[in-house]
Amino acid sequence: MMAEQKINSDLAVPPGSYLGEVLEDMEISQVDLANRMGRPYQAINEIIKGDKAITPETALQLEKVLGVSAQFWTNMESIYRLALAKQKEKKEIEQEVSLLERYPYLEMSKRGVVEKTRSAIQKVQNLRKFFGVASLLSIKSVKEYEPAFRALEKESASQEAIAAWLKTGTDIALKQKVGGFNKAELLGVIPDVRALSLLSDPNEILRKIREYLNSCGVLFVAIPHYPKTYITGATFWHDKRTPVVMMSMRGGWADIFWFSLFHEIAHILLHDKRLTFLEGGVSEEYRKQEDEADEFSQETLMPSVAFDSFLAKGLICIDDIVEFAEKQGVHPGIVTGRLQRKGYLTYQEHHCRVRYKWEK
Repeated sequence: MMAEQKINSDLAVPPGSYLGEVLEDMEISQVDLANRMGRPYQAINEIIKGDKAITPETALQLEKVLGVSAQFWTNMESIYRLALAKQKEKKEIEQEVSLLERYPYLEMSKRGVVEKTRSAIQKVQNLRKFFGVASLLSIKSVKEYEPAFRALEKESASQEAIAAWLKTGTDIALKQKVGGFNKAELLGVIPDVRALSLLSDPNEILRKIREYLNSCGVLFVAIPHYPKTYITGATFWHDKRTPVVMMSMRGGWADIFWFSLFHEIAHILLHDKRLTFLEGGVSEEYRKQEDEADEFSQETLMPSVAFDSFLAKGLICIDDIVEFAEKQGVHPGIVTGRLQRKGYLTYQEHHCRVRYKWEK
């Protein structure tokens, strides 16, 4: 009789093939085995062909009739089913390899969020682990990544890259320790945050913004954008309790950064915490909220009443911009940016406008 042995293989060998060898060794026919077990012949034949699984009840019957332990049969069945699953998994991974070009894997590996590898199969497995999904095809169905797959301003944008950027920033943000969110405190620190535009070191600016927002229970993270994201900022709530503000530092223009920052803060103060806001989307569903956030940011940086009075003076020169900015307590480049957006200056007239150079 075939001896019981430990079987550990990735080969999908149905236990029925071993059963057939045992029957041959013991000179027992399938019909005879069926009669001895009180089972239909067809059931035994399907087990031997691998079409039918050996259940724990069947394993116990085989033990009684053949003297081979039930544990042996159930182990073989488990190994067989696992091998089949691995084969299916391998085919699925091979199908997902074609999706790799949609993800900024090289940049992600440089930031240490996924392991560096040349293996396409390993890349798929690493991305699955990073996103916490069984398949890359499932990412767009996961609630926290769904916003990345809405309509975008730039058709060339990679939705998968945006999802990766969101996940990267979320992981970084959640390492921060904050207390409960306090809306009144957030409103109270806005003038202090606004005054940071006068600092010259952008990395000190980021550090102080994080300190101010953390003190109000807001998580803040600024990380470089991934290629083809075209996203300036994002706002969402983690577990509906803690707001998160993400900035991509795309482009580096200081005035755009400050406008985007207060735009994101506006979403926390004004809008539904169940929503994720991505600056760069074109969904009509969110147009009203985006307009409200724009207005909040504009009024926070430079009240319209004061700006209109400034425009009423007529001709605008650099000295006028600097003087007005000093009165408003903001960097003059922010005034220039507003003048450009309103059409009073061309985008070639960068009076006092600066670019931030961020640490990578």
